[in-house]
Amino acid sequence: MKAHDALYIDGAWRPAESGDVIEVVNPADEQVIGKVPAGGAWDVDTAVRAARAALPAWAATPPAERAARLAALHQALAARKDEIAGTVTAELGSPPKFSEAVHASVPLAVVASFAELAARHSFEEKVGNSTVLHEPIGVVGAITPWNYPLHQIVAKVAPALAAGCAIVLKPAEDTPLVAQLFAEAVHEAGVPAGVFNLVTGLGPVAGQALAEHPGVDLVSFTGSTAIGRQVAAVAGAAVKKVALELGGKSANVILPSADLARAVNVGVANVMSNSGQTCSAWTRMLVHRDQYAEAVELAATAAAKYGDRIGPVVSARQQARVRGYIEKGIAEGARLVAGGPEAPRERGYFVSPTVFADVTPEMTIAQEEIFGPVLTILRYEDEEDALRIANGTVYGLAGAVWAAEEAEAVAFARRMDTGQVDINGGRFNPLAPFGGYKQSGIGRELGSHGLAEYLQTKSLQF
Repeated sequence: MKAHDALYIDGAWRPAESGDVIEVVNPADEQVIGKVPAGGAWDVDTAVRAARAALPAWAATPPAERAARLAALHQALAARKDEIAGTVTAELGSPPKFSEAVHASVPLAVVASFAELAARHSFEEKVGNSTVLHEPIGVVGAITPWNYPLHQIVAKVAPALAAGCAIVLKPAEDTPLVAQLFAEAVHEAGVPAGVFNLVTGLGPVAGQALAEHPGVDLVSFTGSTAIGRQVAAVAGAAVKKVALELGGKSANVILPSADLARAVNVGVANVMSNSGQTCSAWTRMLVHRDQYAEAVELAATAAAKYGDRIGPVVSARQQARVRGYIEKGIAEGARLVAGGPEAPRERGYFVSPTVFADVTPEMTIAQEEIFGPVLTILRYEDEEDALRIANGTVYGLAGAVWAAEEAEAVAFARRMDTGQVDINGGRFNPLAPFGGYKQSGIGRELGSHGLAEYLQTKSLQF
């Protein structure tokens, strides 16, 4: 695999100022598979200046033409689908089937949705004697994570392009290769020079420079709550808008009337998907006391089937973090019923699919985001107790409710303090707003709500 040895700025590939590089490691075998430039503050400044220069013409481009560029981007990405899947498998460690079905396919659906939305969205409306204009917010600094590397890029860049914004993207340093494929597709799609720019680099260097830059009007960040606070503080000092998609500790509430076996099996699959590296994963399973023992047995059996089916976590650092949480769970008295802290393989950053029973709400593993294949199962007494536990963390990103009758599940879901709830295994919807309550973030991604994050409002009175 050969990566570009350059940054994509103002419609062309160019070297970084420092000449430093970041090695990209395959987490499955710990081998270096590529190198990308470690861009710095000077490179970020060059990219932002290019974006600001390109902004007026792109903002004035008719929405239909912006939609056409997004449609062309969809085609360019579709032509690279196999290469995208292979790249994500190599740099993230995702199993090939999952890379094909999710990492390469979901971004295509998201780009297509914004191409359609850009073509039909009304960027102005009449309100009494006023005309209200929805205009692009300006230059966007997009900082994306490694867990769904292309999806997270698309979820920011596609609506920004649809809105008429110019963008500087700083992807995660662990998974930058797919970002370079995306830049190639943007170029092929005919997006004007300077409208999209890619600066690979380290978060504390390039990421911070992008968040701080006075030429950036909006910082859109996805990552940990701790780093999100730092981004918000930097942006707040400059009075610029932020959109933050942060951590989660989502509850999977299985009500007594539910199909227990189905709810448990789907819940385990949800947590093990992407090796547990999903911010919206249902990592807390809540089960009524009368069904608890059966649910634990079902979950342990289901988790054991994933031993050879999930990939590694992204890095040695992440592996150590997840194993540390497993050890913490054991030390605090949770009962290990599947998996454990021992590495299942001698090579690669693998973590055993792990399930804890006898978890109480105050335990660390029930409160903090682990970001690995670790499920905690909690017992509740009645619905009010389940609701208290479900809402009892600082997070509120996602969740699930299961019941025999949809109305029963919906009634419970309405009382959950979380941004998105799946009812009886509801399917992913690329048009539904995604984002969290409380410390899970600010703002929304996807669909019309995601587009609105990149627009600002002006009213004309007559």
